[in-house]
Amino acid sequence: MARRIGSRYTAHQILGRGSAGTVWLGEGPDGPVAIKLLREDLSSDQELVGRFVQERTALLGLEHPHVVSVRDLVVDGNDLALVMDLVRGTDLRTRLDRERRLAPEAAVAIAADVADGLAAAHAAGVVHRDVKPENVLLDMQGPLGPGGSHRALLTDFGVAKLIDTPRRTRASKIIGTPDYLAPEIVEGLPPRAAVDIYALATVLYELLAGFTPFGGGHPGAVLRRHVTETVVPLPGIPDELWQLLVQCLAKAPASRLRASELAARLRELLPLLAGMPPLDVDEPDTDEAEEAAEELSGAAPAAGQPVRRRGAVPLVPGARPSDSNRDTHTSMRVPAPDELAGGARGTARAPRTAGAPRPGSARNRAVTRRRRLTLAVAATLLTAAGVATWLTTTDDTPPPPPDMENSAPAAP
Repeated sequence: MARRIGSRYTAHQILGRGSAGTVWLGEGPDGPVAIKLLREDLSSDQELVGRFVQERTALLGLEHPHVVSVRDLVVDGNDLALVMDLVRGTDLRTRLDRERRLAPEAAVAIAADVADGLAAAHAAGVVHRDVKPENVLLDMQGPLGPGGSHRALLTDFGVAKLIDTPRRTRASKIIGTPDYLAPEIVEGLPPRAAVDIYALATVLYELLAGFTPFGGGHPGAVLRRHVTETVVPLPGIPDELWQLLVQCLAKAPASRLRASELAARLRELLPLLAGMPPLDVDEPDTDEAEEAAEELSGAAPAAGQPVRRRGAVPLVPGARPSDSNRDTHTSMRVPAPDELAGGARGTARAPRTAGAPRPGSARNRAVTRRRRLTLAVAATLLTAAGVATWLTTTDDTPPPPPDMENSAPAAP
């Protein structure tokens, strides 16, 4: 059913749903547009509406071939909407769900496009704060790039900043998608341009490997890994590309490249990657999605149940892993220093046997408890059997005669 958005736009059908609202295919004075209608709880927040209007100039002024441009901002009654360019294609998450991992040349070309878009945004003083595959659109109607890649455009600039107002999110809270959050955000520091570089390097790692370097499982565990763990190496890629990934995934923001430098370095590597097939990488944790539920319930999965592929964890009840628009955006408490100090303490998670529980996980603890219980029961049965044998061999007292067992006591 069509609905009016302000006085100039009409929304015709839903294209997808995200953490901040619903995206519609719409029509405006200049033709088709995409309309992101923000959630009702956001539109009823007067402080947010004021911030929305204040950000109007910055968002409307961001023009770049690798950025989905915002054409208009609509504040009309209960409607709070961003009117954006319509990109004829799909998002990067959908492609990842379909192909699992990309050839290195295509993955690097997409990351270089996004880095170009970030460079323009950072030069304008805008930090994205939520770079992830769901926010990267692929233009299917444009010409193909290196490795058969489609032109990539970054969308949803400013949405995380709009949502993250002082009244909605206290200083002790963080907003973002756990798999892609930079360590400094986890530790409660203000987000700068370097957080986008870290997130983009995480996306590139995921494009190459099929899983994120620190993701999967309960969000709290993911946040801790960003601070304490080192990235697991990816065999089969040129050392130049690996060193670039390591630099942009550095814990210290100052060690990371700027967006313009990253884009240039990635494009320099494209000839080296031409013709390389997708990597054949064993996932270090294949049951992290199950462990998310285990951490919350304390229960282990039943034996023989299928294991779901690891990836960004949907945080909305009922969201399907194949849903490219699943809600992965969340607000969480900043972990305390003692919580961040737990876990691996700076060691990388090595690949393990498929289906085996990760050491220290809820499933691992449940398996250990079951083993201990089995041993205890076995020990009890063995002890009981030994006592019975001892009684049989040591008690020589003959039983009373059958006719005396029920007889009355003799009279004095």
